[in-house]
Amino acid sequence: MTLRPNVLLITLDQFRGDCLSALGHPSVRTPHLDALAGDGVLFSDHWAQCAPCSPGRASLLTGLYQMNHRVLRNGTPLDRRHPTVATEARKAGYDPLLFGYTDQSADPRKVAAGNPRMRTYEGIAPDFAVHTRLGEDGALWRRWLAGQGLDPTTVSGDERQRIWRPAGGDLPPTGPHADPPAFGAEQTETAFLTERVIDYLRDRDSANAAGGHPWFLHVSHLRPHPPFVVPAPYNTMIAPGDVALPVRAASPQAQAEVHPFQRYAMGRVALSNFVYEAPGLVADLDDEAIRTIRAVYFGMIAEVDAQVGRLMAFLTERGDYDDTLIVVTSDHGELLGDHYLFGKLGWYDGAYRIPLIVKPPQPPVFGRIDVMTEAVDVAPTILQAIGVARPPAMNGRSLLPFLYGEIPDIWRNAVHWEFDFRETDSGDAERALNLPLDACQLTVLRDDRYKYVHFSGLPPLLFDLGRDPHELDNRVDDEDYRDIRAVYAERMLSWRAVHQDRTLTGWDLTASGGPLHRSPDRGQW
Repeated sequence: MTLRPNVLLITLDQFRGDCLSALGHPSVRTPHLDALAGDGVLFSDHWAQCAPCSPGRASLLTGLYQMNHRVLRNGTPLDRRHPTVATEARKAGYDPLLFGYTDQSADPRKVAAGNPRMRTYEGIAPDFAVHTRLGEDGALWRRWLAGQGLDPTTVSGDERQRIWRPAGGDLPPTGPHADPPAFGAEQTETAFLTERVIDYLRDRDSANAAGGHPWFLHVSHLRPHPPFVVPAPYNTMIAPGDVALPVRAASPQAQAEVHPFQRYAMGRVALSNFVYEAPGLVADLDDEAIRTIRAVYFGMIAEVDAQVGRLMAFLTERGDYDDTLIVVTSDHGELLGDHYLFGKLGWYDGAYRIPLIVKPPQPPVFGRIDVMTEAVDVAPTILQAIGVARPPAMNGRSLLPFLYGEIPDIWRNAVHWEFDFRETDSGDAERALNLPLDACQLTVLRDDRYKYVHFSGLPPLLFDLGRDPHELDNRVDDEDYRDIRAVYAERMLSWRAVHQDRTLTGWDLTASGGPLHRSPDRGQW
């Protein structure tokens, strides 16, 4: 075994936390992820901090809550002063290398005005080197397909979406479908990126570039992110008729009455965001269409699972598997029709519960941990595993002790997440909801019994999850829940106060024995 482990951080984009067969999901098939969890630890109650991609990945890579890193939307810059897991890993001699994307816009104060980095949300998080950059346009993948005569490289703009049409199709889809695209299962973006990782490790061995030093790879896969399209055999692996309908109110009208933001979201989430070129709103889909999309999504998960298994088999073959810290997680979840919505927005569990599997070099004591964990815990976990101190500002805590039976005396008894729904460019949310820009945000406190949702400029929400696990009955104005509402509002205020930026707050330069620094454990907060 190497003195320090290799590190493999895999992110699977828009992957719902309940979509593992190891957790008893009735439709998904994830044998390779299940096997990885069997060699490590499955954290069954794991949650994202924010959405969409840029904010969620900012929390994952910096260990900070959104209220501290302040990446609010895709395109909000990440302040360069915040170290990432890559920044800290470099202090231990690692060279963190990216395959895929991190979706972090550059700090505009550090970049010249005309630099192309000023026009994209698909920038690279600080201190990651890049091996294969694969953004949402899939440029490298498309060139690879073009070499096989499958996709022209001359198209631009909306024409790029043609690759997602059914094989041989000349017309845009009219709705959800399970038809396969022109490319096959061995030609997906996931397969392409996995091949790039394998090729890199092979070349590294051939060139003897390792020099005995462990490697650190961040493999960031785009799927099962939309569009909801997948090649055979995955497109028909799960029959739509065998798929359960999502949790939701009895009608779209009843669902819209839950909250003003619910009504706003249902009126603007377009189907074309999920089935490219298809018309209409997600809220208007019938049951058959919903089941079709869900079945295709589950097939996409199976395709990603197969490629994870392919990489694990290669690591085993080359003798690296046992010496590698492997972390598999996501940036956020997917509503998948819950509450008449798709995507990652609002306050519902489906958009924020995500998977977390940690396979350490040494066999763990436990195979499953059911305590509440958060995306901010991933960076501190990796850092402890490679012997690097957690920066004082990080809000997360290392999960490594759990793997070896060291249960902390105090741990968080709730999870929190935030969602900022401002539309900086269009201003749509401000106008529709009559809110100032900075009030277009919500914060969630969720424990095993209740979920409290605080809006900066709209009415709050309160769900009694013990009686109403699907969040269908808002109790915030119920007289019987008045005291509970007050308690949870106070708890949320305390959480925000405790977790404000503390980069330098642990220092006391006038202490009697000289400058003093303390980094207190945040305990149940």
